[in-house]
Amino acid sequence: MNFQTAIRSGFQNYANFKGRASRAEYWWWALFTVILSFLLSSINSSLGDLGSLVTLLPSIAVAIRRVHDVDRAGWFILVPFYNLYLVLRRGDSGENRFGPPPPPSI
Repeated sequence: MNFQTAIRSGFQNYANFKGRASRAEYWWWALFTVILSFLLSSINSSLGDLGSLVTLLPSIAVAIRRVHDVDRAGWFILVPFYNLYLVLRRGDSGENRFGPPPPPSI
């Protein structure tokens, strides 16, 4: 998954808390939110706040789908250090209780 596909997927699945997200999707989305926040904040702090608000729900959704990829419940995003371990881990290669693996990167 590339940068543009991850952004498109993040906004298309903004309220989808089911299924799985690959590491690439998660980290490209994280990079996008950091860049967006930095650019909007450099223009105006209110714009930065608005950008953070707009990407809040999609960020939660992609994080939950990411921990689903390593076969953990979405609630694990609330555990800071363990959450970092989970998003860095390689996802399950086969189907798990949250569904089939994400499509391969193109």
